[in-house]
Amino acid sequence: MKILIINGPNINMLGIREPDIYGSENYKTLCESVENHAKELGVEVSLFQSNHEGALVDEIQRAYGVFDGIVINPAAYTHTSIALLDALKAVGIPTVEVHISAVEKREEFRQISYVRQAAIKTITGKGINGYLKAIDFLVNYK
Repeated sequence: MKILIINGPNINMLGIREPDIYGSENYKTLCESVENHAKELGVEVSLFQSNHEGALVDEIQRAYGVFDGIVINPAAYTHTSIALLDALKAVGIPTVEVHISAVEKREEFRQISYVRQAAIKTITGKGINGYLKAIDFLVNYK
């Protein structure tokens, strides 16, 4: 099984950006945790992060016919990007939406998720462990 892990804007700033909300673990720790967990499961993962919406869309499109699942943390684009939604719908790859913080307990504008319309599951508020739960879900998804 091959899973693409996509991270949107500012995820590369983990550990620096609002650690009271996003925790003190940095992006390197996130990547290492994902890679180690995937290796334990015998799953191939590819990690991608960009602060640019078009680059995220391009990566989703490149996944078509290559990956069996997508784990995406669209970050701020969650609440604004119809382009990400359309790309996910276009490729039709089972997708799990992940958020490090519990977005449902935060500001009102964070309650809107365009990406959720294309996701088979959403995981929030589990820190970087949410990515591991998303991988587990996709591995067991039928």
